[in-house]
Amino acid sequence: MADTQKFYSVPSLDKVSKPELLRALESSLASSFSSDRICCAPNPLIIVISGPSGVGKDAVIKRLREVRENLHFVVTATSRGIRPGEVDGKDYYFVSKEEFLSMVEKDELVEYAVVYGDYKGIPKKQIREFMAKGCDIVLRVDIQGAETLRKTLGDSGVFIFLVAESELALVERLIERKTESKEELLVRIATAREEVKFC
Repeated sequence: MADTQKFYSVPSLDKVSKPELLRALESSLASSFSSDRICCAPNPLIIVISGPSGVGKDAVIKRLREVRENLHFVVTATSRGIRPGEVDGKDYYFVSKEEFLSMVEKDELVEYAVVYGDYKGIPKKQIREFMAKGCDIVLRVDIQGAETLRKTLGDSGVFIFLVAESELALVERLIERKTESKEELLVRIATAREEVKFC
């Protein structure tokens, strides 16, 4: 009977705020909820997201960051110019071609490639630093980068290849971005056609 009375002392779920409900539940159970992990922490995950241009890699990463704590997005270094709305150090590290080649010479990158005429690469420092803190990490790479990382990481990485629902939808997204010239758009479409053969 006492247990039933405790249950009824908890207010209706839709009538109180979340903090009030938590306090009432703790009171009914006569103990506080712990924020400690329920089970041992696994090794940090390395999540590799790849896919053709315009498929939505950035949108997926943005959503992951919204719903997951303790997740670090590894910012890629690139020699390409900054696009409207991009932030240096958040979207990419924008560096000159000379600075990028210096990073290559100093062995500061896990992998790098020339993508659409620009250099892109993943700095080792970020991966080491955040994995040492126990953070899961997310890498956004092109198909070449994913293949290189698959050889390097083997089964220790989670590889996700994104595709659009149709070629037309992908082309429409690329057009809506308004970040490429006609020539660049044609190159990206031709490249995407080749890349989707991998899935």
